[in-house]
Amino acid sequence: MKIMAVDLGLVRTGLAVCDKSEFLASPLCVIKESKENALIDAISQKAAEHKIELLVVGYPKNMDGSAGERAEKCKGIAHMLHEKNGLPVELWDERCTTVMAHNMLNVTDTRGKKRKEIIDAVAATILLEDYLNYRKNKNG
Repeated sequence: MKIMAVDLGLVRTGLAVCDKSEFLASPLCVIKESKENALIDAISQKAAEHKIELLVVGYPKNMDGSAGERAEKCKGIAHMLHEKNGLPVELWDERCTTVMAHNMLNVTDTRGKKRKEIIDAVAATILLEDYLNYRKNKNG
């Protein structure tokens, strides 16, 4: 199944996709958009372009597991994406994905403007890899 992960940010949103076999997650792009409707349109366009069958939206829970204001906003955007595309949308706990993305970029010595441009797509890839591992373990 072709799955797209969405790591929502205030200004930049990272997207990652997997292949049909759900084996490999790859960064797709970063959308620089803060207006909700334009962001929904841009994500929807990428989903259509890549023939996505399922969207996984990062759900930024607090460290104690509670859902704060940002998590509720992500939940609303997930609902709007489902309404616009008719695709199934799952919320997925994204705690620490951005921290892990920063650590990965430290290992590759990616700095400055380049880092800022890709960090959200890398975080989306980590989110998608986590979700794919869950599906693999759940299914056998």
